[in-house]
Amino acid sequence: MPLSTNDSVLNRVPGTPEMEVLTQDVGVTGAVALRLYTSHFLSTWNSRLFEAAVVYFLASVFPDNLLPVSIYAVVRNVAAIALTVPIGTWIDRGNRLTVVRISILGQRISVAASCGLFWAMLQASNLGGFAIYGLFASTVVLACIEKLCAGMNMVSVERDWLVVITDGDETQRRRMNARMRRIDLFCKLVGPLIIALVAAASVLGAVYATLGMNLASVTIEYICIGRVFEMVPTLRRVRRRLPRTQVGGLQPSPASAQRWSRLRLARFQRFASHMLMIPSLRFYFGQPTAAPSFALSLVYLTVLAFSGQMLTYLLASNLTLWQVGIIRAGSSIFELSATWIAPRLMKRIGLLRTGLWSILWQMAWLAAAISWLFYYCGGRGYSSTNLLPAVGLTVTAAFSRIGLWGFDLSVQNIVQDEIQGDRRGTFSTVESSFQNLFDLLSWVLTIIWPNPASFQWPVVVSVAAVYAAGGLYIYYLRRQRGHLIHVPQCLYPKIND
Repeated sequence: MPLSTNDSVLNRVPGTPEMEVLTQDVGVTGAVALRLYTSHFLSTWNSRLFEAAVVYFLASVFPDNLLPVSIYAVVRNVAAIALTVPIGTWIDRGNRLTVVRISILGQRISVAASCGLFWAMLQASNLGGFAIYGLFASTVVLACIEKLCAGMNMVSVERDWLVVITDGDETQRRRMNARMRRIDLFCKLVGPLIIALVAAASVLGAVYATLGMNLASVTIEYICIGRVFEMVPTLRRVRRRLPRTQVGGLQPSPASAQRWSRLRLARFQRFASHMLMIPSLRFYFGQPTAAPSFALSLVYLTVLAFSGQMLTYLLASNLTLWQVGIIRAGSSIFELSATWIAPRLMKRIGLLRTGLWSILWQMAWLAAAISWLFYYCGGRGYSSTNLLPAVGLTVTAAFSRIGLWGFDLSVQNIVQDEIQGDRRGTFSTVESSFQNLFDLLSWVLTIIWPNPASFQWPVVVSVAAVYAAGGLYIYYLRRQRGHLIHVPQCLYPKIND
């Protein structure tokens, strides 16, 4: 499709007087989309591959124990939450290309170093406990870097770059949102399956595979994102330097020194306020879209995401690595189908109702999941060798994921529609912070109940969180539309003249 260009004009971005954006009408060409999708695929592929591989690495180093993998996840989420404010500010104000390229290099370097440490832990069977836990602590630090860079890449590309590239074309944006999510879920499907099959043959082989794919992709990803930046002029931010007054040669008076002291105190208070996320939280909760965004964050409080906790539980239920890999792949097929179902629902019934139908679908299947689990365990615990609870939980949780990703796509489009361009990074990083917080709490659940025989209690909390998210979204929908369902005309009372 040919480019349609007009003369470039400079428009000032609201709320940031020192920033300018070079704007130009540019269509989303196939070349731009291909390079953007390639970069996003490689970033997501390596992130998903490493995320899945770590579970098998830690399960091999610390068998039959949910505590190390839970600590690993909790600490990396704490780091992501603590650094939300500087990352969001940098995404909003920094050079877009620099931000994404640093996130790419940060991911690749931290994963490569982690693979080296896991190789040492798996090889060093004669090392004492102190050495093993020292290496484990180092992998946790590297995991924090990888998590921060992966989140920075995701927010920058999905919440900022994509909106700028589509330039107000809502139909194109929703289509690209669905394709980006499809790429993510494809990586979630194929990456963990491949690494599970490799780990089933050799865990050390899985370390080599993770390292090799990580190093092989960095150059391609780095170049592709640079080409997108060059081909879309609207992505450029031009910083204007403000004039400064000439004050050289003047000695500060006592009154001036006192003013400087007050200024330093004010700056410290402002810094403390930003580190506590007070301005960002005030902005976030001041937006009408905070309700659906927070509802989406709530569903991250789950142990039914076919990630570390659930995979460890399935392995403890006497399922093999091969079977767990196939189960995870089957779940991802259901999730992938949501990227075709949700856009079609949006066209037919609208964006808001698609979100409602999706969350209700998830709630219904999770009700079946918890009913099945308690039917077999009776709330008293059960033998981990019993496959029936694990199989039933797996099937119902897999069906519920269709609703989850339909809800995710709906909320993502709502946020992109409503949040202004110069604050998307701040809003999205606060949202990501809440998601990390609830993800962290999900790992806390398995720290409280580390025994796989007590897995039903984390499941109860997970289902309750989804129902709370559904209630919050229903509240938002009621305020936006004034009603939840369209009552048929025949049910309205007739008014006699």
